[in-house]
Amino acid sequence: MAKSLRSKWKRKMRAEKRKKNAPKELSRLKNILKVDGDVLMKDVQEIATVVVPKHCPEKMQCEVNNDEDDMKMETEVKRNKKSLLDQHGQYPVWMNPRQRKKLKAKREKKKGKNKAKAAKAAKGLAW
Repeated sequence: MAKSLRSKWKRKMRAEKRKKNAPKELSRLKNILKVDGDVLMKDVQEIATVVVPKHCPEKMQCEVNNDEDDMKMETEVKRNKKSLLDQHGQYPVWMNPRQRKKLKAKREKKKGKNKAKAAKAAKGLAW
């Protein structure tokens, strides 16, 4: 169970709320620890989960080789703002099939219009 769209959405939003509130909770916890000096860290670990930071602090600098910098992969997706297609002709993940179909029909209509103009011009030139 718990595979419905509503439960997935709720789970997602709860996770985002946790991310948003994490700094506030951490600062509150630190303030409590400053006030009450008798609290042991073992007691705190039972209450709060310890999360490892993703970035390196100033004390421990991450070592990066210059050779690796030259061989960076391009992870940016180049997307056409009008048709929303990327360089491989794929639509974004969030777009539903109905929207895709609508945009495809729009593109096809435009192509057909251009072909009709080209056909008329060629027909007019032929004697």
